[in-house]
Amino acid sequence: MNDQVMQKVLSGAHPDLKWIARAANEKGQLRQDIAVDQIRELNRFFALRPALAGWRVGVIDALDDANIAGLNALLKTLEEPPQHALLFLINHGTQRLLPTIRSRCQTLRLYPLNDEDTVRVLESQNAPAKELAVLSHGRPGYGLSLQDSGGMAALNAAETLLKNISKAPPATVADALTAASKDEGAVAAFSDRLLAWTAERALIDTDLAAVWFRLHHVRSEAAELSLTPLQTVSKLFGVLQDGVKSVAKPA
Repeated sequence: MNDQVMQKVLSGAHPDLKWIARAANEKGQLRQDIAVDQIRELNRFFALRPALAGWRVGVIDALDDANIAGLNALLKTLEEPPQHALLFLINHGTQRLLPTIRSRCQTLRLYPLNDEDTVRVLESQNAPAKELAVLSHGRPGYGLSLQDSGGMAALNAAETLLKNISKAPPATVADALTAASKDEGAVAAFSDRLLAWTAERALIDTDLAAVWFRLHHVRSEAAELSLTPLQTVSKLFGVLQDGVKSVAKPA
């Protein structure tokens, strides 16, 4: 890549861009939330003038991961926004957004791409467009991440288990969970598929909504509890399997 600006962005070395996300703690484990010190660091970043470009750009990915102290610290910048500064607050909607923050921001709703545009993006990256387009559901970046990790094998493993979730043979379960725990990409793809499958069926059987929340809770707590990838996918599948069996029981 010959674009020097993009090279600095991708390497995290651009002085006018600050990307805030959950960071590792002193033990090398991913923190449960975005620390208030990270938000304060962002505030100090915006107090400086742009170094290379005409603007300073900050991104919080995602606002759902910030704790109350961090959100309150963010209000200082939102109430007195500096000149020549852009702040993007990514919000997945898993946590209720403070009204004081919502009222000071402009909402930009992002939607999945249509099939044609998804294929076009994947083709531009020399990826197997047709196969990944089906798996990515309008998110070409997600599709590329599946290709670069064990995600595709994990999705196939998930489909194998979901076809006969109540009576999957132990050997089949063991092989599928091994594939789903190959790396972080595999775990993410596996959990995404289980959540999507549960959400689709919860539209018909509302009792499955509680199962979806339990799955989401397991995935959220995995890092906090220091679960291994295999422990994480095993617990996810166990929660889904028990939930489906419970819902299927006659009242």
